Amino acid sequence: MATRTRMTPLTQRRIANFKANRRGYWSLWIFSVLFVISLFAEILANDKPVLIWYDGGLYVPIANAYPDTAFGGDFATEADYRDPFVREKVAEKGWMIWPLLPYHYSTIAWDLRVPAPSPPDENHWLGTDDQARDVAAGLIYGFRISVIFGLVLT
Repeated sequence: MATRTRMTPLTQRRIANFKANRRGYWSLWIFSVLFVISLFAEILANDKPVLIWYDGGLYVPIANAYPDTAFGGDFATEADYRDPFVREKVAEKGWMIWPLLPYHYSTIAWDLRVPAPSPPDENHWLGTDDQARDVAAGLIYGFRISVIFGLVLT
């Protein structure tokens, strides 16, 4: 038989006081949601597709490294999924599902219309920094690293 632990009246009063502080209570929820979202940064912002269906096979590039030869290329090195040649080869015999932001925090954007740093546009929601890296992707990855660092130190 499982025993239930009850909260002491002091703990109940502390929780009630915290919930009464609406700004602090909602800030905790917003912070928690943002942290959980940042735990899935590789799925949200990455320069590799989440899934590839190619020639009857399913590939997961965010988890495994596949050579260029797996998609009809000539090289045994890891495929560059942003390369138009690789995209064309995959499109001939399958499809790719890209993340919401198709940029990793370290990806150099080659599709800019103006010199870096560029303003926000449909491809770079928060623009790019002076090295032509996507700012939104950097925020997602940076938020996760800084929060985990803070929690470990605490």
